[in-house]
Amino acid sequence: EVQLVESGGDLVQAGGSLRLSCAVSGLSFDEYSIAWFKQAPGKGREGVSCLYNDHTSSWYAVDVKGRFTMSKDIAKATVYLQMDDLKPEDTAVYYCAAEGYGSACLRGDHVGMHYWGKGTLVTVSS
Repeated sequence: EVQLVESGGDLVQAGGSLRLSCAVSGLSFDEYSIAWFKQAPGKGREGVSCLYNDHTSSWYAVDVKGRFTMSKDIAKATVYLQMDDLKPEDTAVYYCAAEGYGSACLRGDHVGMHYWGKGTLVTVSS
């Protein structure tokens, strides 16, 4: 059974940092690409970042480039999202998702993702 479990969400002031974690089980990083998505109140789900299963390719949304860094620890089966210089507009529920084939991850396309976690809430105060 595939499971993705997010953690690390919190309330933080603008300019602060958070590190989100996604504990992954039931799949291999050699076969699955992992992405982070966010959903703010009243808005649709948006791609944030992606690590492709070739261990080389990655993608970041324009509004987080230079501020967010995605990484993975294969031994711990965990994916991370380091979020720096947080802004109030980053407030959202953040989801971890996995894609077994295709390139939805690299486009930030939530429709093409195959497995999802339940999300973790990030709130950035001004």
